[in-house]
Amino acid sequence: MLPASGRQGQAMTDDGISAEVADWSREDVRRFWDPGPKLLRALRRYQAARARGGALARLAAKYWAANHLFWSTICQSELHLNTQVGGGLRLTHPTGIIVHPEARIGVNCMIFHQVTLAGAVELGGHVDVGAGAKLIGPLRVGDHAVIGANAVVTHDVPAGATVAGIPARVISRAETAAQ
Repeated sequence: MLPASGRQGQAMTDDGISAEVADWSREDVRRFWDPGPKLLRALRRYQAARARGGALARLAAKYWAANHLFWSTICQSELHLNTQVGGGLRLTHPTGIIVHPEARIGVNCMIFHQVTLAGAVELGGHVDVGAGAKLIGPLRVGDHAVIGANAVVTHDVPAGATVAGIPARVISRAETAAQ
């Protein structure tokens, strides 16, 4: 949830790493046919029901699992129900996205169509993954990195770097300014 001021601030993750607060408005369902946000809504509500426990929560989890299956089929995507996904994920064109159950996605990331996160891939915060990119883990992608379209990433990507190519290599680095 965003602070009362509406701005994004700093928070600590479970492993003690500083991370920006998720912009949950990026996941809002804005119209009747909005498959990306509806797929994420089903995932989030399934995980919340499982965390609650109890008979009613088990029934709700089954409903949201079926809802998730429907949107996964519509999108032809596989985003496992137990994948750790940070808030503010954008699936702009959610067709053909495959995410391994051991993958971890940070806050405010954007994943385009036909992306594969194979194995234990960890995306930091604010990572953009271009269409058709393949990330083959185990690997870690640093905060604010950009993965080019159709890149094949097999090694760690530093924070603020842009990678592209087959195999992917760093083509530019962003200057990190203290805020």
